[in-house]
Parts: sequence; C-alpha cells; structure tokens
Amino acid sequence: MRVLILAGTAEAVLLAEACVARPDLEVISSLAGRTRSPIRPPGEVRSGGFGGADGLANFLVERGIDRLIDATHPFAVQIGAHARTACEAIGVPRLRLLRPAWPREPADRWLEVADLAEAARRLPQLGRRVFLTIGQRDLEAFAALDLWFLVRTIEPPDTSALRRAEWISGRGPFALDDEIALLRAHGIDALVTKASGGEATYAKLAAARHLALPVVMVRRPPAPPGPVVDSVEAALAWLGRPA
Repeated sequence: MRVLILAGTAEAVLLAEACVARPDLEVISSLAGRTRSPIRPPGEVRSGGFGGADGLANFLVERGIDRLIDATHPFAVQIGAHARTACEAIGVPRLRLLRPAWPREPADRWLEVADLAEAARRLPQLGRRVFLTIGQRDLEAFAALDLWFLVRTIEPPDTSALRRAEWISGRGPFALDDEIALLRAHGIDALVTKASGGEATYAKLAAARHLALPVVMVRRPPAPPGPVVDSVEAALAWLGRPA
C-alpha cells in the first residue's frame, strides 16, 4: 500500500516512523517547505506545494497513492481543503490525524476568541507586554496595536509590521521552569497563542497559569468533513494490519 502523509507536525514524524517500519507500506511524506530546517520524517520526503487541489490529485494519480493521511497543523486549513477535494475527485481514501486540543485547567485565565482579528481587539484590555506565539505568518493582525511584543518562532519572521517587538528563536519542547523565567525576564503580562495542542509547547500555558497571566486562545478552525483520529495508533489502525 502506498501512503502519502501530509506532514509538518511531530505526529507526522511518528506516523512516518511507524509506517517505514512496516514492509507492507510504502510511504511518502510531504512538507510545505515554509521552514528552512524542518524535522524531516524518515522515508521519502518531498517539499513544496502541489499547485492546489488539482495538482495534488495529479500527484496522487502519478505516484499511485492508495491512502492519504493529513497530519498537518490543526490550523493548516487550505491544505486540508485541497486534500479533501483531491481525494474525493479520484476516490483515494483520506484520514485527518488531528492531535487533541489542550485541556483547560480550573486556574487557567483563558480568553477564547474566534480568530486573530478578535485577539487583536481584545488584547489591549489585558496587558501592555505580550508574548506572541502564533507563527511567523500572522503578525500583521497586531500591526495597529501600540503594545510591546515578544515574538518566538523557529525562524526569523518579518516583525516590521509591529511597532515594538523583540524576536527570539525557539523550537519545542520547552521546559516549564524556562518558560516561567522567560515570562518574568521580559515582564510579560499577557500571552497570545493558537489552540494547537501537543506537548512540545504546552509549558507556556502552564507557566502562564503559574504566574496567573491571561492567555488569549485562538480557537481551532473546524476540520474538513471526513474521518478524523487523534493519535498515531488510530491512524495506523485505519491503514489496517500488516499483510
């Protein structure tokens, strides 16, 4: 069975590792190519876009793909829509591997918002020094705010849209004590993040809880219609047992 994994997450790497170990599976992992130094899954890896749903459908046909597993980031809306359209057009079974969202603890001070625009509207009521952990492509939403931002991304973003900002590089997993020290050192009084889930970046939420800081939490977009699982084990079960 030939499987295409739409990758870019820790779950995608774990899934590729499990699939490569099975002699009955042939695996191709696809990375969007937006990060210069991604964590590459084992096995065959391609990088870059497909050229929309039609391009993805053509790739599925040309490579003889039998199953597609979308293990991209929970906020990767466009590729999810393209995967659904392409797979339905040519009859390739598709699965969404979507890691669980972070649970909200009783002591958390979360303000859940629908999108980044709402986050920007609500933020001035919460603080003046903000830890912004939303990815490098979405800073423009906060351009009109006269606040100070600490921006953490894997690679340098364009922070010119922000009036006052400092950038730090980081790739999870992060330790709780380090996150507490970071927030204290920069005098952070509010945090903005997306409801991405996963263990690698959870420590910032635990640190905010420890310091009683408000967190503006951008809700996840809905997943495309179709089968969804929340673990690598469930995705492997969907592929079936080895022959």
